[in-house]
Amino acid sequence: MGKDNCRNSNPPQSENQKMIPQSIKALEQQLSSRNYVADRGLVTAAFLAMKLNKPLFLEGEAGVGKTEIAKVLADVLNTELIRLQCYEGLDINHAVYEWNYARQLLELRAHDAGDNAHLHPNIFSAEFLIKRPLLQAIEESRERAPVLLIDEVDRSDTEFEAYLLELLSDWQITIPELGTLKATYPPVVVITSNRTRELHDALKRRCIYYWIDYPNFNKELSIVRAKVPQAEAQLAEQVVAFIQELRARDLYKMPGVAETLDWASALAALDQTALDEQTVNETLGVILKYQDDVEQVRGGVASELTTRAQNYQELGFERAGR
Repeated sequence: MGKDNCRNSNPPQSENQKMIPQSIKALEQQLSSRNYVADRGLVTAAFLAMKLNKPLFLEGEAGVGKTEIAKVLADVLNTELIRLQCYEGLDINHAVYEWNYARQLLELRAHDAGDNAHLHPNIFSAEFLIKRPLLQAIEESRERAPVLLIDEVDRSDTEFEAYLLELLSDWQITIPELGTLKATYPPVVVITSNRTRELHDALKRRCIYYWIDYPNFNKELSIVRAKVPQAEAQLAEQVVAFIQELRARDLYKMPGVAETLDWASALAALDQTALDEQTVNETLGVILKYQDDVEQVRGGVASELTTRAQNYQELGFERAGR
């Protein structure tokens, strides 16, 4: 890191920049080899974000794989993943930095008790700085840029969203006592949002945007097969067919892919090889997280959807690509 007058508009390549796959197809293969099934559009967005050194901004419903891709990209690049989980009231002290007040106080007391009490100690230097995720991501000492995941940014306040603009524009952070600190190797940034509120255009302009939707039948089945290999083939197909039909219902909270995987794992752990009405009713809490939704589905709806899932091939899921 350095001061404003030491800024370098053409930072050197980091090791993980050299490891970026050289084509969209190569990145798709890298993701697939790590059991991440992605649409071509998402792979293209991720590839361009890394090549152009721009943040990847992902929106979509909860549980569709937004957070997971950051973890997988860190593995692809063989680098550290730094995660900032956003929440209402998130401030600079928790996201960027804060001063180690206890250590500063001890330094002052030790100084006052020494022979140089007439000199004023510098307690606002780097050694007294506690680095939080955003500052950690642009540390000058890094030889390999990390992947910085700013998760669920829509949960933070608009003031924090505005603070991100300097970081995402110039890969730098200003600390009044130290000056402007700038990344030698800018991090690979993934920002996710569940769209609980609209974000400002100024933030989105700095990013490459992609919306991750619920997957169709074939894609979701591929994900289950990759992530839950212990599930019998028939069970995996019926679980996905059931979930696909369930998402067409008027529920308060639709099950995401994460719930599909949890359900397939749970049923496999129960030694199920196929769906049956009783087991579906007993395990609805794995895929539905609100009692109103559970009550709506339990019984008649569960029976209907189980029957349809058992006959999924006749319903044309694969032909329709649902």
